[in-house]
Amino acid sequence: MEAKKNGSISDDELVKLSRNGDKNAFGELVKRHEGKVYALGFRFMKNREDAADVMQDTFLQAYRKLGSFEGKSAFSTWLYRIAVNICLMRKRKKKLEYVSFDSAIESESGGDDIKREPVDWSDEPLELADKKQVREKIEKALSKMPGEYREVVVLRDMDGFSNNAVADMLKISLPAVKSRLHKGRMYLRKELSDYFRSRGEL
Repeated sequence: MEAKKNGSISDDELVKLSRNGDKNAFGELVKRHEGKVYALGFRFMKNREDAADVMQDTFLQAYRKLGSFEGKSAFSTWLYRIAVNICLMRKRKKKLEYVSFDSAIESESGGDDIKREPVDWSDEPLELADKKQVREKIEKALSKMPGEYREVVVLRDMDGFSNNAVADMLKISLPAVKSRLHKGRMYLRKELSDYFRSRGEL
């Protein structure tokens, strides 16, 4: 580790060093990826405490499973897969512990079958996310989006993973990824349309 500056060492090299017992190397991996893992956890779990727990559990699992990392995908993809699985497990556990009244109503009314009038604006609403106010509106809309759509939109549009990587992480088919992504984007357009109309941008 001392022979090179941390920034010049690849993730794969740090993994090898970590496997050989270099705790500083794994600490560097944590530094590089903790922000994105926390952000992913926050988008899935929707509160800071759970996001922090997800981040901690992700790196604990990653450390324990480091020997199983084969390098077939990027370390970040492998790490995100662990984080996604932890998020989904936590959400399933919460559903078993407490079934919300709102969820029951949504299920009865067919909340997953969203039929929206298309809004004539960019097919990629998240391209506007460089504006703080728009980011806040997007985060609010995401918090109300059906979970199966939100998972795909977060991974694909906000974290930049490919459709194939998202399918692998969520263990769903590629057509399912594309379908949920389309429905999620349509949901976002509809939820954000009032905001843009108020600014005279639609």
